Amino acid sequence: MSGDFQVFTQLQIGAREPQRVFLRLPDGAALTYGELLRWSAQLANLLRAEGIVPGDRVAVQVEKSATAVVLYLAVLRAGAVYLPLNTAYTLAELEFFIGDARPALLVCDPAAADGLAPLARGLGVRGVHTLGADGRSGTLAAAAGTQAIEFADVARERGDLAAILYTSGTTGRS
Repeated sequence: MSGDFQVFTQLQIGAREPQRVFLRLPDGAALTYGELLRWSAQLANLLRAEGIVPGDRVAVQVEKSATAVVLYLAVLRAGAVYLPLNTAYTLAELEFFIGDARPALLVCDPAAADGLAPLARGLGVRGVHTLGADGRSGTLAAAAGTQAIEFADVARERGDLAAILYTSGTTGRS
């Protein structure tokens, strides 16, 4: 059974049992499958509203959070390609990754936006959103909160790209 199939099977189970816990958070709170589906739908709807179409890349350089996990699911639901970028990358490294992968959208920490937005736009990125370490602050969470809580997942083929993961580049360029 492929990993993608397992994830979407779990989501189908979660849709039937929306109160079932998907993720326990460090503060003791829980994210249920129902909340996951609604939240990822809002993010997927935002991606669509931002002009993201199947196959577009979405670069994400944010701290680990429940929202980052939900964003990953939203990118997949929208048929886009997830491009995680380490928060320790320098602007020069980011210039390479963004230039190579050609994302349509960049999501970054609000504190990094002033430096990253001009770089990203100069490399052809159409939009930039921010997402704070708390997973709730920034333009992404605010804009997603205005979106519908239902989303029809984009059908994808078995060989379609889901994510681009660069190596660490310890022996040369990633």
